[in-house]
Amino acid sequence: MITKEITGTAPAPERVAPAPGPRPRTARRAWDEVPRWQIYLPLSVYLLFTLVPFYWILLFSLRPAGSTSLVPWPITFEHFEKVWTERSFGIYFTNSVLVGVATLVMTTLVALAGGYALARFDFKVKRGFMLALLCSQFVPGALLLVPLFQIFANLRMINSLGSVIIAETVFQLPLSMILISGFIKNVPYSLEEAAWVDGCNRFSAFRIVVLPLLRPGLIAVGSFAFVHAWNHFLFALMFLSDQSKQTIPVGLNTLMSADSVDLGALAAGGIVAAVPVVIVFAFIQKWLITGFSAGAVKG
Repeated sequence: MITKEITGTAPAPERVAPAPGPRPRTARRAWDEVPRWQIYLPLSVYLLFTLVPFYWILLFSLRPAGSTSLVPWPITFEHFEKVWTERSFGIYFTNSVLVGVATLVMTTLVALAGGYALARFDFKVKRGFMLALLCSQFVPGALLLVPLFQIFANLRMINSLGSVIIAETVFQLPLSMILISGFIKNVPYSLEEAAWVDGCNRFSAFRIVVLPLLRPGLIAVGSFAFVHAWNHFLFALMFLSDQSKQTIPVGLNTLMSADSVDLGALAAGGIVAAVPVVIVFAFIQKWLITGFSAGAVKG
């Protein structure tokens, strides 16, 4: 019997295209499998605890005196008229605006110059200076009231809005300079060098190239300084003795006495103090979040 051996390579098997359809789902992380209600329930509870005090203040400010209704009806504005005219909240509001805006401008300008120096120049005591700026944030303002009062008394600035503005600016500068330096570090140094090649000096290059890119950071620093100056109670209480020079936080304190508290007037004063800040933050929240996130990291 004769057999014949046939040798050769077997043809390669044809590839089969995968069937059309959705790709298989990859394994998810454990926290991706959390049900939605376990996320929304804690957030709802937190939102409830946050909004109920605001509703309570709004209720006391809008309902008539002596009413115990949980709904502000009929709505009355007698408490707002009382605090604005009889309790001089119109004057307090004007003084708070002056202090807040002046603190904003001075803090932003000085922090801009100091932050640029920290970001672009190297000097021997730079690390120590940065450490001193950070450590100054742990010093409460109450510890410096006596020396500040003595300094302003020698300068004859007691009972002047200028003393409060200077004190607020000094306490806002360390954090503001650190944040501004972080914003400037995120701007490439090559942009300034290109402006120098085109004929600009350092100040012109900073004004034309760097400053427009710092808008989110400047808004964040300025808003932080404004809100702190608007809400700060201690400096205004210690340095201002005349009623015509006092600010809103001190004015709110005058609505409470040892014998009784006018809850309606106090709630109306709280609304007057809170609404301007809420309105400002509603308009600048986009730049505020961008600015703080940009200044928190080094570019």
